[in-house]
Amino acid sequence: MIIRKAFPEDIETAAYLFDHYRQFYEQESDIESARDFLSERMNKNESVIFLAMDEDTNKGMGFVQLYPVFTSVGMKRIWILNDLYVHEDYRKQGVAEALIARSKDLASETNAAGLLLETHSSNIPAQKLYDKIGFEKDDEHFYYYLKV
Repeated sequence: MIIRKAFPEDIETAAYLFDHYRQFYEQESDIESARDFLSERMNKNESVIFLAMDEDTNKGMGFVQLYPVFTSVGMKRIWILNDLYVHEDYRKQGVAEALIARSKDLASETNAAGLLLETHSSNIPAQKLYDKIGFEKDDEHFYYYLKV
């Protein structure tokens, strides 16, 4: 397995995985929109995407997409680990852990305060993974959402 940053020439692999990720969250398949969305993020430097690639087949095994935000109190960047997906053919092989490890490296390389993520309360496998890796559940703050 190779973990590497995605560039525009990787858009087909990234879009394929991203489309499957969205289907996992009960969205309709829309590979064209997935390609457009990720291309825009890449072209505007609005996110960082890492791909896990199978060394033997050069197929995408999974991806992680991170968005930068800032903590005013801490006066540093924080990376939101927004999207993490491992293709079903590659689950239980350490792909998610490797992608998160690379995300942690990015945080260190950019002198960020850390990584932030959210997951649904019913996503027990993800919660177990995050606990195992060392993420701490925040019981002090509430998360609010305003749809516009």
